[in-house]
Amino acid sequence: MIIFYAERSNFGREMRQSAGDGRAMSGIIQGARFTFRGQMVCESFTEFALHRARRLDLEIDLGACDSSSATLSVKGQEDLVDAFEMACSLGPYDCIILDIERATA
Repeated sequence: MIIFYAERSNFGREMRQSAGDGRAMSGIIQGARFTFRGQMVCESFTEFALHRARRLDLEIDLGACDSSSATLSVKGQEDLVDAFEMACSLGPYDCIILDIERATA
């Protein structure tokens, strides 16, 4: 059984997950703004990013996209934001990501 509950602390909002066996995992809610640079096909990259954000339960806000870069912001559990960055660095098959700029959103 997995139980989720939210808790406020001096360090911001945290999500804790209890695995039912006494172990607890903690992840701080984080916002990040990404600029992915490389050879982009905007339609496929934005569809890819939206799909990954949904699967990782992240809030996403799409920014500008052109043939050389895409900008977007996500918000969610810190580890899942990191996983999103990794997934998008691999990108869809028709985009080549050469560089990622990450800033706090």
